[in-house]
Amino acid sequence: MARVAAGLPAPAEQTTHPVNEVLPIPKLALYGFQHVLAFYAGAVIVPIIVGGALKLSTGQLVYLINADLFTCGIASIIQAFGFGRIGSRLPLIQGVTFTAVSPMIAIGLGAGGGTAALLAIYGAVITAGLATFAFAWLPAEAFRTVMRLFPPVVTGTVITVLGIVLIPVGLNDAAGGLGSPDFGDPRNFAYAGGTVLFILLLMKFGRQFLSSIAILLGLFGGTVVALLLGDAHFAEVSKADWIGITTPFHFGAPKFQWFPILLMLVVMLITMVETTGDTYAIGDIVGTDVDSETVARALRADGIATALGGILNSFPYTAFAENVGLVRMTKVKSRFVVVTAGVFMIILGLLPKAAAVVASVPHAVLGGAATVMFAMVALAGIQTLAKVDLKEEKNALVVGVSLAFALVPATVPVLFTKHMNADLSSLLNSGVTLGASAAIVLNLILNGMAKNQAPKTVEPAAVTHRESKDQN
Repeated sequence: MARVAAGLPAPAEQTTHPVNEVLPIPKLALYGFQHVLAFYAGAVIVPIIVGGALKLSTGQLVYLINADLFTCGIASIIQAFGFGRIGSRLPLIQGVTFTAVSPMIAIGLGAGGGTAALLAIYGAVITAGLATFAFAWLPAEAFRTVMRLFPPVVTGTVITVLGIVLIPVGLNDAAGGLGSPDFGDPRNFAYAGGTVLFILLLMKFGRQFLSSIAILLGLFGGTVVALLLGDAHFAEVSKADWIGITTPFHFGAPKFQWFPILLMLVVMLITMVETTGDTYAIGDIVGTDVDSETVARALRADGIATALGGILNSFPYTAFAENVGLVRMTKVKSRFVVVTAGVFMIILGLLPKAAAVVASVPHAVLGGAATVMFAMVALAGIQTLAKVDLKEEKNALVVGVSLAFALVPATVPVLFTKHMNADLSSLLNSGVTLGASAAIVLNLILNGMAKNQAPKTVEPAAVTHRESKDQN
């Protein structure tokens, strides 16, 4: 009022929402690189685990890591920057979904491992990505009807199943890696246990930023110790090129087979729930209203990024919960920070030497870190189930019976290896597939599709962890 009385112009109102604010370049670079640090370990673990299970060579594994990072960068830019009606225009980092790990390994082993496995996987990934993209263009009512298949009792069960099924994968690596001469050696468990202890100490006593990159620091610390004791080897790093370009269909033309495609479609249905939850969560954090069109744009970005992943030798993509937690922690809401992080990831994806370093992490160290991450995934599912009335017998049956189905492949593997057609086995020999399918079908039978069951959010474990730290 004083300025008006003095004849001075009133200060202009700030009309730019923090999400759309373009920060100075130094801040964009600093905050963007922080997102990369928080994201990096989760991003590279998927190709490492899948590549190891399929018995790929170190050179092939290096290429997978580079392709993953390169495509992650492109996918994150599509999601955060947005192009037309594709991309949420929210600060969401895109990364390879953990949901796909077990099914991809099942598909790959069914195809005999090696590059033949990758071709079967990529055919399924491309098809599932295009199907997700098409699904996100459905009319709003049809979209909501499909999403009612995934109320919290289903999403919580699926996420819990995912963690429980993947924990043995981490433990096998902690033992030295299946098939390795020293599998089960106590020395391997010492490395894995030391890595887990270091991660837990960082998460408990480290500052918030150190906590957010505890997995990455755990991998680094465990590898340094193994190197000093002569159990880590980096000979492949010197052989790797400084610069490498990811080219489409590097391993050959993808194979489109019905059973792997069906399995990957189930994966993408689960992933859509994950992205929906993260989109609502990030909307709450940055103060932006998220409607069905915003969710649809986010899912379109998932679909196009997943199809692109199959073309560029990578895997299915989803919004990363770890980075949702980082946005909450730092309160840096600009989506252009994520765009900058995407640029950094593209650059890292062009550096094979950096990927060769990651590929040289000892199996036991990787197993320790992976076990912690998979346990946190299971915890996220339990947290979602905590919102469900499990005193209601129908809900309890959905959870309990689905968990039982998920344990069948690990408990009775002979059913799939000896008494089942190879194609059918590649579809069903996955705890994630059986557990998720059981949860969806049982919920439909017992609870139906009541409109009030539609999921609104799936709270990311990373957000919950940061909240608990802030309260202490």
